[in-house]
Amino acid sequence: MSLFPPSLPNYTSAVFPTPREFQSEAHDALRRGFVDGHKNQMLCAPTGAGKTYLGLRIAHEALLRGKKAIFVCDREALINQTSDVSDKYGLSAHGIIKSDHWRVDRSMPFQIASAQTLDRRGWPEADVIIVDEAHTQYAIWTNHIKSCGAAVIGLSATPFSTGLGQLFTNLVNAATMDRLTKEGVLVPMRVFTCSKPDMDGAKTSGGEWTHNAAAERGMEIIGDVVLEWQKHAEGRKTIIFGANINHCLEIVRQFNEAGIMAAAFTSKTPESERRELLKEYRGQNSCLRVLVSVEALAKGFDVPDVGCVVDCRPLRKSLSTAIQMWGRGLRSSPETGKEDCILLDHSGNIIRFADDYSDFFFNGLDELDSGEKLDKVVRKDDKEKEEKACPLCGFRPMGRRCISCGYEKVVPSLVEHFPGELSEITIGKKKYADNAQHLWEQACTYARSYSAPEKQKGRAAHIYRDITGNWPPSHFSFEDTQNVSISKNVLNKIKARNIAFAVAREKEAA
Repeated sequence: MSLFPPSLPNYTSAVFPTPREFQSEAHDALRRGFVDGHKNQMLCAPTGAGKTYLGLRIAHEALLRGKKAIFVCDREALINQTSDVSDKYGLSAHGIIKSDHWRVDRSMPFQIASAQTLDRRGWPEADVIIVDEAHTQYAIWTNHIKSCGAAVIGLSATPFSTGLGQLFTNLVNAATMDRLTKEGVLVPMRVFTCSKPDMDGAKTSGGEWTHNAAAERGMEIIGDVVLEWQKHAEGRKTIIFGANINHCLEIVRQFNEAGIMAAAFTSKTPESERRELLKEYRGQNSCLRVLVSVEALAKGFDVPDVGCVVDCRPLRKSLSTAIQMWGRGLRSSPETGKEDCILLDHSGNIIRFADDYSDFFFNGLDELDSGEKLDKVVRKDDKEKEEKACPLCGFRPMGRRCISCGYEKVVPSLVEHFPGELSEITIGKKKYADNAQHLWEQACTYARSYSAPEKQKGRAAHIYRDITGNWPPSHFSFEDTQNVSISKNVLNKIKARNIAFAVAREKEAA
């Protein structure tokens, strides 16, 4: 008989890192959504926003009230990763629903399981259900959440799949990728458009190129993949995405032949080998510099010091897949001195998706149905897009808005006259300022009266850009700019933008 009686779970001692401002805002928005009657809510949280962190905080909040919670992973490989993170936060009193797992304990109020296991073993009693990677819809949870009494939170960086709008009645954007980059949670992406396979006439299924067709065309340029990596990213920890398993194995072979340690991480990789690969790869000074995968590394795989992503998987429709792949290298890693992520594009995806990717980067999603549409459209190759670069900073490829400096083109039909700093600024028939300097003075004057001191300079710059479509010239000084009278047209323009922003925030909160 044990000398120690069974211990009751104690969740009061759990300790979470202090949430960032956007994480607190997202959590508050979910609380308001539940109060407003939304039983099933979707949290759109881009790479780096802390989906697992937010999901476990939600579970912890329920556990403190004596409720039961379950965290559902989209595949068994992520169960142990979620369990390890729970332990680190002090939520070690949890059970894992998986055959023969050493942490099986159905008596625990907090359970972690995969969708596949729940399909075989059934649902435990739960008051709160957190579904990770909820854009991957499994019938076992999509059917369950329609009729169960639990509050449901779906987590996804890319909630684009068809039908999510019928499952979840409220969408909360945790933060945009633009905000996360500005706050240092993500790093900027440097893009190199490299040699890519000729996909003309390649076989498609449902509008998307088949894996085998993409792999067959991709085999022709693997030598270029190795050479371009040596040229632009040698030494960086790297993830490469191939078209199918054979394609991945050939990429690995050629990297190894070039004296670069690489390994395949696919659905065919045995579990024991996966654990050893990940253990080695996570090491800061690992000799294993390159992992090659089709999809196994695209979701839920977090190694912050990955400094290069190589995209060798041509896509025409699935923007969500592209975002998931590129996001594997965008997490910041201050402890390793990581400052950016290099994307070597051997697929043409960054060009095909440039417009839609920049929209998502800056704005997130307005509603779940808008995400669904983004993965339905077939993008056709447009050779002219390769030549488009940001006229302000030179970043390419340039979408509707530059993801490097934020430059956005002004609609020509609206801006009648804005050729230079010495010319008056008019939009349509309305005059806004005598010249660019005069407009900057008005923007600074307004910002000083309506913004906190630390935000005034940035506010003035955004007002200037909202009106002209350009950031203020670098020699325009906020500190040395005098206050002036604000014109009626400028004030009305600012008020209109403020109203539009407030409406958008209210819509997001609702």
